[in-house]
Amino acid sequence: MGVENGMDIFEEMQVLLPILFVVVLGIILFGAARGAGEWRRNNKEPQRSVPSRIVSKRTQVRFHHHHDDGMSHHHSDTIYYATFEVESGNRLEFKVSGKEYGQLAEGDYGHLNYQGTRYKGFERQPAGGLRRVSRG
Repeated sequence: MGVENGMDIFEEMQVLLPILFVVVLGIILFGAARGAGEWRRNNKEPQRSVPSRIVSKRTQVRFHHHHDDGMSHHHSDTIYYATFEVESGNRLEFKVSGKEYGQLAEGDYGHLNYQGTRYKGFERQPAGGLRRVSRG
């Protein structure tokens, strides 16, 4: 009876492993297709430079924990974001590099350069040298 139960588990694994493989492969292909689509859409968009004001900054920290050869490993990734308000009052949030994040300050005025969802840079202007962007 023990051998028979063992065979049942083996037969179930022969069915489940290919299904799991197809699901994981599907997730990977979906993510790649989505990224390629966004890349194409961004390339079709014109590059823009618009007067704006930095209204907020935020970070997202992701922690990773895994075991390897009996050892526990921890590391984290930080994603940096900056939100800009343009003359129309609309707000645009972009992912920025850590270096850029450190150089941006809330309340700064300047020209936001972007293409679709791609952040291209921010050219800071003296407060008096640019029409203030405000919502009211």
